[in-house]
Amino acid sequence: MIKACIFDLDGTLTETQESIARPINRALEHVGLSAMPVENYNYYAGDGFDNAIRRALRDAGDEDLIHFEEIRKLARAWFAEDPLYHVHPYEGILQSLEVLRRKGILLTVFSNKPHGGAVDVVETIFGKGTFDHIQGQSDAVPIKPDPTGVFEILQKYGLRKEEVLYFGDTNTDMLTAHNAGVKAVGVTWGFRPRSELEAYHADRIIDSPSAIAELPELQE
Repeated sequence: MIKACIFDLDGTLTETQESIARPINRALEHVGLSAMPVENYNYYAGDGFDNAIRRALRDAGDEDLIHFEEIRKLARAWFAEDPLYHVHPYEGILQSLEVLRRKGILLTVFSNKPHGGAVDVVETIFGKGTFDHIQGQSDAVPIKPDPTGVFEILQKYGLRKEEVLYFGDTNTDMLTAHNAGVKAVGVTWGFRPRSELEAYHADRIIDSPSAIAELPELQE
């Protein structure tokens, strides 16, 4: 019986490409490089903000990441000024979360955003109390696909691995779930295509937020 769902944030619960692209592109232009198309951030994002910067820099022509530290400092500061820029939940997410809540399912988030930013985004977009636990990256919790954040949730709530579903939109999420030994549900409305989720062995793949609450595992 499933007792808890763990959700990735960017590309799973919320559409956030523009919020990530804006500060990085601004920093790229500040050092004289070209801004990258917003759609490129579907592939830059997913493995933490610093890795998104590295990928954008290489595509902008800085193969040796000469500007990395400067852009990292600028982009993080500009992101912190407006982390909710054009961020919104995917259509149907709120309704599915409400269904899960009525079923008594524990709702949690595990994000590669810095912990404070993850909490701010989730509580602002969804309201305080919608999620029972929000876990971002910190010194104690490395970025995914390290499964430490999943293990923290399992331990805190006394959950067994077979009682958990993990939802995410990237190869990193599928690896995180498998590394933690929990069932991986790939979602196709986020940053990456179905083919990537299949290649990284998603246990299930769903195509719309409304399908979350309809999963057979959640009907027991």
